[in-house]
Amino acid sequence: MAAQGQSSDFTSNLGRVYAIYTGGFIAFVIFIAILEKMGVPNQILGYLFVGFTIAIYAMIGIMSRTMQVSEYYVAGRKVPAFYNGMATGADWMSGASFVGMAGSLYLLGYDGLAFVLGWTGGYVLVAVLVAPFLRKFGAYTVPDFLSARYGGNTARLIGVIVLLACSFTYVVAQIFATGIIASRFLGMSFELAVFVGLAGILVCSMLGGMRAVTWTQVAQYIVLIIAYLLPVVLLSAKKFGIPLPQLTYGSALQEIAKLEQGFIQSGLAPATMKIHTAPFTSYTPGNYFALIFCLMVGTASLPHVLMRYFTTPSVREARISVAWSLLFIFLLYFTAPAYAAFSKLEVYSTLIGKNIADLPAWVYSWGKLNLVTVCGKAASSADAVKAACGAISGHAGILRWQDFGINTDVVVLSTPEIAGLPYVVAGLVAAGGLAAALSTADGLLLALSNALSHDIYYKMIDKNAPTARRLVVSRFFLVIVALLAAWTASTRPADILSMVAWAFSLAAAGLFPALVLGVWSKRVNSAGAIAGMLAGFGITMLYLIVTRYFPGFGVTSLGMTSLTNAAGAPLIPDMAKALAAPGALDGWVLASHPLASKVGWLNMNNISAAVFGLPVGFVVTYVVSMMTPAPSKEMQDFLDEVRKPRGNTMMEEKAA
Repeated sequence: MAAQGQSSDFTSNLGRVYAIYTGGFIAFVIFIAILEKMGVPNQILGYLFVGFTIAIYAMIGIMSRTMQVSEYYVAGRKVPAFYNGMATGADWMSGASFVGMAGSLYLLGYDGLAFVLGWTGGYVLVAVLVAPFLRKFGAYTVPDFLSARYGGNTARLIGVIVLLACSFTYVVAQIFATGIIASRFLGMSFELAVFVGLAGILVCSMLGGMRAVTWTQVAQYIVLIIAYLLPVVLLSAKKFGIPLPQLTYGSALQEIAKLEQGFIQSGLAPATMKIHTAPFTSYTPGNYFALIFCLMVGTASLPHVLMRYFTTPSVREARISVAWSLLFIFLLYFTAPAYAAFSKLEVYSTLIGKNIADLPAWVYSWGKLNLVTVCGKAASSADAVKAACGAISGHAGILRWQDFGINTDVVVLSTPEIAGLPYVVAGLVAAGGLAAALSTADGLLLALSNALSHDIYYKMIDKNAPTARRLVVSRFFLVIVALLAAWTASTRPADILSMVAWAFSLAAAGLFPALVLGVWSKRVNSAGAIAGMLAGFGITMLYLIVTRYFPGFGVTSLGMTSLTNAAGAPLIPDMAKALAAPGALDGWVLASHPLASKVGWLNMNNISAAVFGLPVGFVVTYVVSMMTPAPSKEMQDFLDEVRKPRGNTMMEEKAA
């Protein structure tokens, strides 16, 4: 697909190409199932799953290589709405959505729905307020729009800084997810696994830029949606005889409620145990709705999401593309609550109340990675579990609800094993999780490298740089940023979902006011936008830093209603530290979640930091604009034209 003619032929035959690809992938899964029946070791099957899928993505990336600027940055603006919607779905279905969201729903129950509502609702804002107008404007990047709308490179530079902060945070989370998957299914250390995953990311995006990323993401969406739906469909059919988990979700919740009451009555759980369907037991109402708000606005501000709508042939296609995006995202989000419920139902039914000497093998498989704990210690072996529970005074050797802990980031990956499904299903889920993390990482790394190469190098340092040099510089930055992100991920900075949520607040406070007012207000000017971006981003960053690294500096220790266990130990990622003292297991310790202890002003969790920065950004932008001269008549006329739903692209780039 390197040549222009080949690209056109490929675009005109997309239906056939991806139909063949989907059929081939299903045949491959059946082939792996046959190998499993023949007794091929699981580790070999894991290598085949991961290796085959990465090889396909790499092949697409290599075939999509290009030396054309328009193809590299915006896929030549030739991606049909349907396929751009699918690519956007893959770009969006990150490690957080695929790997982390159902895990957080498992832990948080009702309160976890804030993530589903916020992320889904955000696409309404994208469709109504931002995406079509940026497409008509004709930019390569979000900072491109800020520079042209507000004049000069100051707004561009601030936009790049915000983009780097939120996108780097986000990409670290994706590489973290690839490390978890590769370490479990390839049998290697987590620190090495993140760099193995990085190789798969780079080969998809480095040679072909947005064109390669787009067609790879379509392929990745097909893998990830099949992988996500299949286990929960099988569980729904197994439990209730109906292969539609969305319809049997209510029945699963009823079963969970019965088991929870039974645990309390039999002494297998304290009376204060967290009830799955009870609202506001993890987040206060204020934190719950603040989180929904921040995720919605952040969705409409993330540069790697908005970049996807620069690739459509027209403004109309951009609008239609958002609708397709919502559909493809809905398929997963509508299933995630059911996934969490069926996973919890399996744990409750098959694990709680079991003799600790008879725990299933999957507990130890994930315990060796310090992702499953029993009695406050990593369940690395039967002896380790026996020693940990034996150290608790009066422990009867029966696994209680409060004895078991599972990291939220592995609930989805471990559910097939928990439910006793064939290994081929577990391998498929791993391949799906890898596809989700790779697809989002590709989009994020491209957004980062484009900002550095296009907005900084080309627009601010060397405006006469030839095409070849621009693309070499972009690929150089792509590799450097990727290596830095992989190194950061290898240090295990936090859990996937919280890292992603920080990115949403940073993008919301730093970019949303300037983007929305830049389209919808002719009075907002350069001075106002620059001041608003600095104020909103600065306050949000300050809140994140203080609550994360200086929790004792003028902040409260409360923000969630279930912050600690009965012994007062905080719910932190390393449960062994929190639960070391005897008797520390008498409260809620079902799983760890670093969102719990990071709170500050007005008892607001730090993942909702944009509730402070966003209003400040809007107010400062408006006030400063009113105090300074209005934009030129030419700019105001330009905005009138940008808002029209029809017409040609406003700023056509020069052919390269």
